Amino acid sequence: MCTAISYKSKDVYFGRNLDLERSYNESVVITPRNYEFKMRCIENFKPQYAMIGMATVIEDFPLYYEATNEKGLSMAGLNFPQNAVYYDFKEEKENITPFEFIPWVLAKCACIDEVENLLKNINLVNINFSQELPLTPLHWMISDKNKSIVVETLKDGIKISDNPFDVLTNNPPFDYHKINVSNFMDLSIGPAVNNFSSEFPLENYSLGMGALGLPGDFSSASRFVRAFFVKEKSVSEKDEKSSVNQFFHILNSVAMPKGCVWTKNGYEYTRYTSCCNVDKGIYYYMTYDNFEIKITDIKEFDLNTSKLYLKPL
Repeated sequence: MCTAISYKSKDVYFGRNLDLERSYNESVVITPRNYEFKMRCIENFKPQYAMIGMATVIEDFPLYYEATNEKGLSMAGLNFPQNAVYYDFKEEKENITPFEFIPWVLAKCACIDEVENLLKNINLVNINFSQELPLTPLHWMISDKNKSIVVETLKDGIKISDNPFDVLTNNPPFDYHKINVSNFMDLSIGPAVNNFSSEFPLENYSLGMGALGLPGDFSSASRFVRAFFVKEKSVSEKDEKSSVNQFFHILNSVAMPKGCVWTKNGYEYTRYTSCCNVDKGIYYYMTYDNFEIKITDIKEFDLNTSKLYLKPL
């Protein structure tokens, strides 16, 4: 389970909560322009744009959870079980495995328009990374500085949807979330309005009653609505510190404390929260056990080298 958002202050910020029950030895990973991606079905290539994000590196391949490239294009993969369908190899298509999808898009595209053109002939092919590491069912949020889209691989094909909410969580498919938000259109940041009956003296007995009904559970549908409400109502100063702090507060409003969500593999909780200033290439994160915000600036690295940079959490 996860939540991703794009947030506009003076600059634009993109990030996510990663909600899992265990670590996969993730690190902050910078992929420079001369690193060679060794692909499964297409020719190896070197990225046009360097990128920074959180990834697990196995056999020198960065399995990105989310990342942002030099042009400010960002992408995150979120869990999508029971709905994600990956396909057989198709000779006439551009066959990309799901674990290659994030770096392939960010290496080649500078904006959403370029992404949509790139995806016209894509086939997300059902090839595991390894026998020990099968594919994860995912859908993806992709954002540039102006707009977001959602990419989902469903049983009837790949669906690309505009995402005016700049938010994504998990199941059900995105079409459901778009409709479900309308159930909460009466929420406000002010007092509640008595539409129940003019004959009864109903009064606000607390601040915040205009948001009565805002979901508070950890389901993906509820987190989508809560993240969207908090993001849209957020107010911060336009300086970097205030904007970054506000971004983390937004995602903390949908974070999972350990012990509240049980899976067959243990408690799921927010292992880390990330925030990237996509205009400047500055990547921030905090972990479950340490709320101190750590900072990595992509401009501090030589982006013309051929080896990955890893900064362990």
